[in-house]
Amino acid sequence: MKTLIVYDSLYGNTKRIAQALAESLSEATVIPVDEADLADLKEYGLVIVGSPTQGGRPTPAIKAFLGAIPAAGLRNIGVAAFDTRISAAGCGPVARFFLGVFGYAAGRIGRDLQAKGGRPVAPPEGFLVKDKEGPLEAGEAERAAAWARKLAAAESTVR
Repeated sequence: MKTLIVYDSLYGNTKRIAQALAESLSEATVIPVDEADLADLKEYGLVIVGSPTQGGRPTPAIKAFLGAIPAAGLRNIGVAAFDTRISAAGCGPVARFFLGVFGYAAGRIGRDLQAKGGRPVAPPEGFLVKDKEGPLEAGEAERAAAWARKLAAAESTVR
């Protein structure tokens, strides 16, 4: 199954997750969001979109990409969303409060993909970074690879 992974990355952490996903999938193309072509979406059986979380939201570039997808532009295409984020457990009470209020980017990305007709193959997923600029927490790239294998298995049972 052909898979497209579109990502935005500010410090390289989300890019590393996107690459780990691709390495676990047989036919995956990884593209930074500024190089993504909406006309190509129908060529793929699975589209995965990822972003760092900024104020509970994806980056402006990912939001613009999602907004530009035509209505029903992802019809009959499996979709999945991920983000990179700081763990609430490592934050103080004020930061935990704001994380609770604003949440993370992956859920918003997932809802946008589904609103464009995409068929979710798994709940949105978050991968942890140690600080705003990273690096990734230990084992997160490996966890991303395992998640990619689950996505592929879920999508293959639908087809």
